[in-house]
Amino acid sequence: MNKNVVIIGAGGHAKVIADIIDKSKDIVVGFLDDNRTKGDIIIKEKQYKVIGKIDHCKEIQLKYPEMEFVIAIGNNKVRKQIAERHKDLKFYTAIHPSSQIALDVEIGEGTVVMANTSINTSTKIKKHCIINTGAVVEHDNCLENYAHISPNATLCGTVRIGELTQIGAGTTIRNNINICHDCIIGAGSVVVKNINEPSTYIGIPAKKMIKGN
Repeated sequence: MNKNVVIIGAGGHAKVIADIIDKSKDIVVGFLDDNRTKGDIIIKEKQYKVIGKIDHCKEIQLKYPEMEFVIAIGNNKVRKQIAERHKDLKFYTAIHPSSQIALDVEIGEGTVVMANTSINTSTKIKKHCIINTGAVVEHDNCLENYAHISPNATLCGTVRIGELTQIGAGTTIRNNINICHDCIIGAGSVVVKNINEPSTYIGIPAKKMIKGN
């Protein structure tokens, strides 16, 4: 049975998620966004429109209890704020049909898995994460809530990513590495040691970014 999905957010990330919903043979009902006007067309070819502000989701939920929602906002902290404010919503998990996912992988509600990703055995991905285009998540990984793995990043085996942490595009995380919560790992970095302090890390090998540099 096809699912009806409301997308929270109406930017570029939201358009990519709309495409995943389409390709999954589910139905995009519309977008909710506080910075757009009701009736704004987000995807012209499909006539997908903004249908209200974000808090309109409460009214939609009451009227249509089976409606599902997905938070299509790349900023991890904003995504968390919205998810926690609207805990009672039924959240949709968007998985692109081209992704390669092992049978025993666990994926939490509200998570988005984009095109051409690979997620291997015994990996656990928690709620409202983003596994972006072409990312590789190897065996025995664990991603805490609201983590974001950017395009073409590679997480080798037995890697743990903390809540709210973002792994930049093209970054490589060596096997058996733990990265704590609320970190940013800059694009193209290589992480070869555990990271235990929330901050921004860049380079090969990745090091903590010093303010002013």
